[in-house]
Amino acid sequence: MKAARYVRALLALVAAGSLAATTGCSTLHGVTSPRSARASASGSTSTSAHGPGTTDVDCNKAKCVALTFDGGPSKPTPNLLDILREKHVHATFFVQGKGHTDTYSKTLSRMAREGHEIGNHTWSHKILTKLSVRQIHAELDPVQEAVREITGHTPVLMRPPQGRTDDKVSEVLRKMGLAQVLWSVTAKDYATTDTAVITKRVLEQTRRDGIILLHDRYPGTIPAVPGIIDTLRERGYTIVTVSQLLAPAEPVPGTVYRP
Repeated sequence: MKAARYVRALLALVAAGSLAATTGCSTLHGVTSPRSARASASGSTSTSAHGPGTTDVDCNKAKCVALTFDGGPSKPTPNLLDILREKHVHATFFVQGKGHTDTYSKTLSRMAREGHEIGNHTWSHKILTKLSVRQIHAELDPVQEAVREITGHTPVLMRPPQGRTDDKVSEVLRKMGLAQVLWSVTAKDYATTDTAVITKRVLEQTRRDGIILLHDRYPGTIPAVPGIIDTLRERGYTIVTVSQLLAPAEPVPGTVYRP
């Protein structure tokens, strides 16, 4: 019994350390999982997916996983959008401002038009925990405005660069109406051009209610996407957006969602 309690305590410490490493803050409040968010929500247990070839999905019943992309739109992004359209998959794109939304506005418009979810990934990818409140706004406000002007919709989700957040950042985001989305699956595609390695890493890490993090601007990533989608479907997964994964819960501003 003592040994079992020791193992449980050790696992809890490891989990806490993992969260601290991801968020950069060991005392971060307001962290919840998609499953917990769904369980605490009331009302309908399904959400509508918008776009061609999609149907309602209930992630309390379906084996869901969210597919997300950071740091675009970029020159290769239309190729990714072609693949997602062919596969009838909707993803969540956390878009960046400088060199992206200000350069590829037509691609951003297409994302929205084809039913993808668009979140905020800051103007220039600065680490928010190192910034003042005014500087945090300077990173987030221009992207909110750009997405609204180009698509007609204002983001309600954001992803902090490197996943680094703390209570100060969360409070700013709460006031801005933005929920934070971290991840459970990363291929570290910024560090390799090997499509096979990217595919293997994603498939090895993916579990139900997970959130996959990829980057559409790196050369090895987009070629990996068709195989990832096909294999996940063969394994019984339904690929959804972050908001679909949370439904019937609505994203709560300031909250950190992490599988």
